[in-house]
Amino acid sequence: MTFPVVSLQDRQLALALDRAAAGRDLSREAAIRLLEPSAPLDLLLAAAAALRDRGKGKVITYSRKVFLPLTNLCRDRCGYCTFRRDPGDPDGWVMTPEQVLAVVEEGARLGCTEALFSLGDAPEAVFPEARAILERLGYRRTLEYLRAACALVLERSPLFPHANAGLMGEPDLLALKPVNASMGLMLESASPRLMEPGGPHHGAVTKHPRARLRVMEIAGQLKIPFTTGLLIGIGETAEERVDSLLAIRALHERHGHIQEVIIQNFRAKPTIPMRDHPEPTLEEMLRTTAVARLILGPSMNLQAPPNLTQEYGRLLEAGINDWGGVSPLTRDFINPEAPWPHLDALRETTEARGFLLRQRLPVYPEYIVDRQEYLPPELAERLWASVDGDGLVPENATANERK
Repeated sequence: MTFPVVSLQDRQLALALDRAAAGRDLSREAAIRLLEPSAPLDLLLAAAAALRDRGKGKVITYSRKVFLPLTNLCRDRCGYCTFRRDPGDPDGWVMTPEQVLAVVEEGARLGCTEALFSLGDAPEAVFPEARAILERLGYRRTLEYLRAACALVLERSPLFPHANAGLMGEPDLLALKPVNASMGLMLESASPRLMEPGGPHHGAVTKHPRARLRVMEIAGQLKIPFTTGLLIGIGETAEERVDSLLAIRALHERHGHIQEVIIQNFRAKPTIPMRDHPEPTLEEMLRTTAVARLILGPSMNLQAPPNLTQEYGRLLEAGINDWGGVSPLTRDFINPEAPWPHLDALRETTEARGFLLRQRLPVYPEYIVDRQEYLPPELAERLWASVDGDGLVPENATANERK
């Protein structure tokens, strides 16, 4: 594919985009340059969309989910987080098994197939009150309770768990793999600079990129389909964004297990330390998403959350092929001010731009159809029975979402 050169100054970038759209690597230097406001946005978006179409065609997927915030007690203190609480806070909680079951049973009635577990990171490591709550439930660690909750969902509902559980060691990953269709951990940024005093990750011991990359490395060795991504607009530079994407690509090249990369934009909230920090603009979101597509290639599943961008349909121009988890039942507990679009509206927006919207499971179709060695043996038969020949939820199973 050849793009017109709009000026002599842009000739080198246009050549790099032409090569990237053909599937050749985009250099680090070109990627950084493309994030600058002066770089040609139209050429960048055209290249990213062409590469997406080459690898994914015109099918855009989403996962119909329930959001299960198992606990919002957390040992970290991130500058942008409105989710975490200390024990004793009236808005703090640890969900009971009965509460988990009530949500998944209603989710099953609404056609959901994913139970997304999101939780604070090891609150028992610093809070005696958290240890006491876990002991009353019969567990020593939050991750032990998480495993039991995932097993309960599998036993009592048709939904498949996907755990986004913070830092985990190899024993934790091995324990969680049989009861999760896939797992995840946001890298957010590969920059240790953000850990410095005054930075968004200062006071968040689990956000050190070396520790997060190590979890993803072990997950790759264990062949766990894994979701990760970037949180942009928290103070990182263009160079740091590109280096974060390159780190994710290197992991996937070694192990083939990164099933999805999310580009998520920071949202300011009145109750967070970073409440006055500027949010990324739509153009910044489009640029970063498009550069992610060009770095990660045509085969990667690239997602941007539709509830965090007002003109979310434009994200399709930047090369995404997935909307992520969208719930007809539960709110986004990480960004409670930003409701997910109604599924009818999501379908209309997607189809108006020439794409077909399809529901997927929390593990992507290529792992179900072509990379079966990545599936937990305990769940493989159940996963295969839940999809059509393309590895997606059969259309007749989601017809009620149009009603």
